[in-house]
Amino acid sequence: MRSLKGEWRMEAILYVGHGSRIKSGADEAISFIERTKPRIEVNIQEISFLELVKPSISEGIERCVQRGATKIAVVPILLLTANHANEDIPLEIHKGKARYPHIEFTYGRPFGVHPKLVDSLYERIMEQLIPIRKDANVLLIGRGSSDPTVEHDLKEIAQLLEERYFFRQVDTCFLYGAGQSFEEALTNIQKSTHQVFIIPYLLFTGILLKSIEKKIASSTQIRQRLVLCKSLGYDYHVEDVLVERVEQLREVEYLI
Repeated sequence: MRSLKGEWRMEAILYVGHGSRIKSGADEAISFIERTKPRIEVNIQEISFLELVKPSISEGIERCVQRGATKIAVVPILLLTANHANEDIPLEIHKGKARYPHIEFTYGRPFGVHPKLVDSLYERIMEQLIPIRKDANVLLIGRGSSDPTVEHDLKEIAQLLEERYFFRQVDTCFLYGAGQSFEEALTNIQKSTHQVFIIPYLLFTGILLKSIEKKIASSTQIRQRLVLCKSLGYDYHVEDVLVERVEQLREVEYLI
């Protein structure tokens, strides 16, 4: 609860996850948010999803209002900024504002480029317990988007990983959309003899991981040099980034 010009506001945090057709994907997101909630000093904290999983964003807003919120900070649980962050979530917020004109809304930003996420990527490599050769490369696989910002940001993350942990080269590719495709990346890998650690830059992989595994298995000439790591996931570094994004948003006084 905070004061503004002599009036009291009841704050709420509304987390917005992506959603998944696979139940374990939604369960992991919920577990991650529930684990993070005690670190945020706000009484009203609700969870919602963009698609495929309930509650929806509109239902999440309604729950916040029913619990007495007069200001709702909407926090996207998204790795990179693309159409979901730029269009879909703001649209739902504007619908909420039209339904509850007395409620103040602020909107945060996705995790984006952050050094702690780079540390998480390195830990995904180290937990494989495989010696890292001097010529080792890394390949980050993004979900993909038509928004060129996604490709730019993932390349920046790749550069940070390369410089911070002294890898020979860190490349990026995507499962769809703009940028180099995963298939193209595998073709390029065939032209070299380097060890390659492959990391899905995803919070949850689900069926996407099976697709990645299948394509690697079909690359018979190079699969011995390929090390498929776990996805970025929801580790303690990612938790720290979420807390940071929430606290940044709580200091914002402008309205959406």
